[in-house]
Amino acid sequence: MKVKISALALLVAVTLSGCTSHSAETAKPAAAPEKASAAQDAALQQRKLADGLYEMALGPKGDALYVASTEGFKDVQGGMIYKLDPKTLKTTGATHTDLKNFGADLDPRSGILYVTNSLDGGVSAINTADGKVQARVMFKERNKEGFPYGARQVLLLDGMLYIGGVADPGVIWVVDAKTMKLKKTIQNAGKWVTGLHYSAQTKRLYVANGGGEVLVINPRTNRIEKRWKPLGEKDALLLNVAEDSATGRLFVTGSKAKTTLVLDIHTGAVIKQLPTGDALGVKFNAKRNEIYLTQRDAGKVLSLDATSYAVKNSWSLPPHPNSLLLSADGNTLFVTVKQSFNKDHSTNGPDSIVRIDLNK
Repeated sequence: MKVKISALALLVAVTLSGCTSHSAETAKPAAAPEKASAAQDAALQQRKLADGLYEMALGPKGDALYVASTEGFKDVQGGMIYKLDPKTLKTTGATHTDLKNFGADLDPRSGILYVTNSLDGGVSAINTADGKVQARVMFKERNKEGFPYGARQVLLLDGMLYIGGVADPGVIWVVDAKTMKLKKTIQNAGKWVTGLHYSAQTKRLYVANGGGEVLVINPRTNRIEKRWKPLGEKDALLLNVAEDSATGRLFVTGSKAKTTLVLDIHTGAVIKQLPTGDALGVKFNAKRNEIYLTQRDAGKVLSLDATSYAVKNSWSLPPHPNSLLLSADGNTLFVTVKQSFNKDHSTNGPDSIVRIDLNK
């Protein structure tokens, strides 16, 4: 059996696996302190789990960790949703799916897990109570090769799902989370819609794309109100977005420009550019005033002081740390760690799931 994969689909997989204003101040994080191996071992739990691990979601009570998986790309049909104990990382359940799973978000009220099926251009609703796929919507858009637009991240907001479509130009699909019916398609969202973030402070969606833009969208009208291009005409593939609501800052990772941008959430002005290299995932921890980044090619996860931007901690997790998930209490950070792809789309071993105790 041969699984057909488009070039765009592989791009989705890599960007899920995993920029400069002249007026902006460039801050250089201090060198990361070297952690003793014993101290690092005490904080880390790591488990080799399966091929194709991507995004994660925690159950509403924090007692279950769901991991979206594509499984293998070579000669493997379908994917998996793994249910793990978030304290021990032991498998407590699993759902076999006919499509491959990438992005993930969970409704804490209903317990429905929403996952994107990027290679097939859709999103599925999975009932975590029984592990069954409850509903699915497939999007009609196709690129010039005839392949579906890649569905990357999914974000649940006020009963609606926002799903970024990787295409050129990209789109954002708006789906009713209860009926799983497409309500609207936001067009002209720039090249390759990558990151999605909602700010409760400004009541706006912030969308990163591969053309170096951050779009500001009003979810009441589903219209693009502003288009920021923080690095001007410099080649920039912006990826993921996090927010410090207390100070009104957005943190946006970018791969091509090897920088993490700190933006004013109201104006889009560049506050600082952090030379964090090949940063992919980003999370902000308000409790600890820390920013977490995955450096995919460097094989590290960084913890930055969110005021000084100095590196407080560095965890070596080769070969490719990918997605991040922060627990609701701010005490635990989860990471998916990916293997490199071979030319035939295979890998040299299973991906891993990592639990970092931030109090150690």
